[in-house]
Amino acid sequence: MAISKTDFERATARALEERGAGHVRVARYNRRRGRVIVQLSTGVEVTFPVTLAEGLAGASAEDLAEIEISPTGLGLHWPRLDADLYVPALLQGIFGSRSWMAAHMGAVGGKSRSAAKTTAARENGRKGGRPRRSASSGA
Repeated sequence: MAISKTDFERATARALEERGAGHVRVARYNRRRGRVIVQLSTGVEVTFPVTLAEGLAGASAEDLAEIEISPTGLGLHWPRLDADLYVPALLQGIFGSRSWMAAHMGAVGGKSRSAAKTTAARENGRKGGRPRRSASSGA
């Protein structure tokens, strides 16, 4: 797919505008804390656990330690993992693709504890637990 000169200029202008709000100067992995530390040009330092980011959970410390900063300073890349994160999205709490975030948030929601959920589980237990699935009648 060919990119027109106009499209390229628009994309460059958008990147420069976003970069003006802050860009990455330093990114490193803190093995002891299991977190990525990102220092921005604005003086802000952001840290996040690798378990929150798509493509980073379960990776070795050696793989996580190798972080490349994109030329614009708006992206982080882990070459050994072929994982990428967009820094403006990170600042908004978006740690992966839309489908990955939906799956991750659903798993987190399923683990949540509340008084109502605990009460419902206990009542189900008294009744013999969750009903068994019936075999579907297929042809």
